[in-house]
Amino acid sequence: MSKSHYSGIVQRIESALKASQSVFKKFTPGMIAAEYKSGHDPVTEADKEVNAVLQRELPRGEEGWFSEESVDDLSRLSKRALWIVDPLDGTREFVAGIPEFCVSIAYVEDHHAVAGGIYNPATEEFFAGALGLGITYNAKPARVSDKSELAGATVLASRSETKRGEWKQFEQEQFKVLPMGSVAYKLALVAAGLADATFTLVPKHEWDVAAGAALIESGGGFVRTLENQPLRCNQRSPLISGLIAGGTGLQEQLLAVAFKNPSPR
Repeated sequence: MSKSHYSGIVQRIESALKASQSVFKKFTPGMIAAEYKSGHDPVTEADKEVNAVLQRELPRGEEGWFSEESVDDLSRLSKRALWIVDPLDGTREFVAGIPEFCVSIAYVEDHHAVAGGIYNPATEEFFAGALGLGITYNAKPARVSDKSELAGATVLASRSETKRGEWKQFEQEQFKVLPMGSVAYKLALVAAGLADATFTLVPKHEWDVAAGAALIESGGGFVRTLENQPLRCNQRSPLISGLIAGGTGLQEQLLAVAFKNPSPR
């Protein structure tokens, strides 16, 4: 697709993220009622309202739709282009009042996340971009870290994985581990060069990671699954093994560390 096409897609993403702002103004993080879905995942009125806003703002024509908060319509599998969204990634943090949650939007073509946008309502951070266009952080150009040595690097870790002890295997490594909520937000921070890399050591869903993966690749970085394969979106089962992502200068070192310390699943 042409740069002008992706430019229009990014404009739609930015417009949808801004439309979601009005929803969050109605809620106070830490003072939110939550229901619990199967698997003990929380969902709030904010999740549902943002989902409705995004579904109204984004799909056009024959574009498909796939959201954590919508019933999965498997007709999406026949779509060349579709939107994969998580209206509120980090709902646990939202409910707890921890400022690490976000809206996550990915535009996918031929199974590849080619454009994305992420908005953290607590910090008022906006990330958006597309392949060939680069990314912006709060409307200013940004890109992944150019760090080439893992020693001293900042690697963002899942707070829940850290609490379960799954990151103890990396205690002897020379990088700094920073636990944080919301995998989408972690990926966005890496895409903008605000951290050097991130791992997800347990399975995630496409809606958790597609937007962040698009941003990292658009910002000059790399994204690989835990099988050391490219991320392929719009699969019948949206569950993926996990991700490793960061600047390309760290790719070989990150993959070596990850596969030296396989996830205890």
